[in-house]
Amino acid sequence: MKVGTDGVLLGAWTDTTGIQQILDIGTGTGLIALMLAQRSHAHIDAVEIDESACIQARENVERSPWSEHIQVYHNSIQDYVTTCPKRYDLLVSNPPFFENAYKAPDKARTLARHSDSLRQVDILQVGSQLLHDSGRLAVIYPPEPAKIFQEKAQAFGFFCNRKLCVNPTNISPTKRILMELGKTPLSYQESAIALSGISQVYTPEFIALIKEFYLKY
Repeated sequence: MKVGTDGVLLGAWTDTTGIQQILDIGTGTGLIALMLAQRSHAHIDAVEIDESACIQARENVERSPWSEHIQVYHNSIQDYVTTCPKRYDLLVSNPPFFENAYKAPDKARTLARHSDSLRQVDILQVGSQLLHDSGRLAVIYPPEPAKIFQEKAQAFGFFCNRKLCVNPTNISPTKRILMELGKTPLSYQESAIALSGISQVYTPEFIALIKEFYLKY
């Protein structure tokens, strides 16, 4: 899985204010890590379990202006957390979310799309162990998995402080929810954005969010 709207949304929306250390869980080919590097001066550790995706992520990082700020690790996040000496200001993940669904013959595609290797509880466990007390956790899910994730997060001591509901068009129901959680409850913020209007033209709000990452804008 390469560049997709979910990753672009999360990379553009996640708050990087005051962030010095970032962990990207399931970086794929490095999209979100590179976007966050473009938006901050933070050091980013990017973890990816799939070897071919990890190789592409490293190539993308090496060819970028931010190669000194990103380190890509070929590992499962479950193994990474057992030896990681760091604490992070921000954990970010565009996780797989299909459960008990048909799996494609392509193992790499299945790994990227299905939650077998990266469960919600895994992300929350990593967050509870590796985040500073003031750190933030940012994820993107469809509505139902997002609701379940938020419920599970409470058991780990996380509070949802910021949320963005994403609609394909102005008249479509919400298809994705971006959430930012922390260990301390803050003033809750919720907003919504439509990707395009009825005419299938991108909305000004969506263009404003992603324009720094597309040459045509």
